[in-house]
Amino acid sequence: MSRGLLGIEDLSRDQIEQILARARDFQPLQNQSNKRLDLLRGRLIVNLFFESSTRTRTSFEIAAKRLGADSISITASGSSVSKGESLVDTLNTLAAMKPDAIVMRHAASGAPHFLSRHLPTPIINAGDGTHEHPTQALLDALTILDYRGGLAGLRVAIIGDIVHSRVARSNIYLLSKFGVDVVLCGPAPLLPPQMAQLAPGVRLTHNMPEAIRDADVIMMLRVQLERQNESPFPASEYYPFYGLRVQHLELAKPEVLVMHPGPINRGREIASDVADSRQSVILNQVENGIAVRMAVLERIIQ
Repeated sequence: MSRGLLGIEDLSRDQIEQILARARDFQPLQNQSNKRLDLLRGRLIVNLFFESSTRTRTSFEIAAKRLGADSISITASGSSVSKGESLVDTLNTLAAMKPDAIVMRHAASGAPHFLSRHLPTPIINAGDGTHEHPTQALLDALTILDYRGGLAGLRVAIIGDIVHSRVARSNIYLLSKFGVDVVLCGPAPLLPPQMAQLAPGVRLTHNMPEAIRDADVIMMLRVQLERQNESPFPASEYYPFYGLRVQHLELAKPEVLVMHPGPINRGREIASDVADSRQSVILNQVENGIAVRMAVLERIIQ
């Protein structure tokens, strides 16, 4: 990981465990009055977001500050890309300013990988197209560990727009390395058969009750309309079949965890009374994002 963090697929189980263990060291900071450390004092991190983001961008900014690093955030609309500058030229310009790491989100799958081959600066993938979102999978794993203590042997149902979801891919890669029983569920246009080839042991179903039955974790996904020419399902047709409601929880394990990477579309993929229920750990995921991103930044920069 000395050259950055581009995805979960190429990480070993041991590397993942090391990141999660370090993230757990950082978790108590959230409840302390003095949250700032000086582990990365004098270092510079550039957050470069070519797609809209609230949770990821903000938590990377907070993580950098808590480690004592300086950080600047640049959006596509606020950069020279809006004037026609190429992505390579933009990154070369930033690299000439000698940052210690670049955190990058981009709509094109593989964009961080392409740039990492041309720039000396370590790049952290904050989401690339429909490919991967590695820190989201790491914070999801940390959240599950907080409540379950381990991953092996759990049954995790990932439900929704699987085909367009970088969150789903990174979670599938991570969970499969720990012997998790992963079940993918969604309507046929959003769950093509080739999704079963992402990792060994992944199973597919278009039946939501079947996916949820005896699940330890239910991970809901947003329908990503921005990545589709047209919605395959109107909201009024999607929700009755693939929207998570209270009655679904009765099919799962008694202490099932309900997760969602956000942003949530209440009444489309999840009911409000489920999103706000005691089974929901959605806000815990947001909180753990800071600790995980602190662990990733420290590991890559130090």
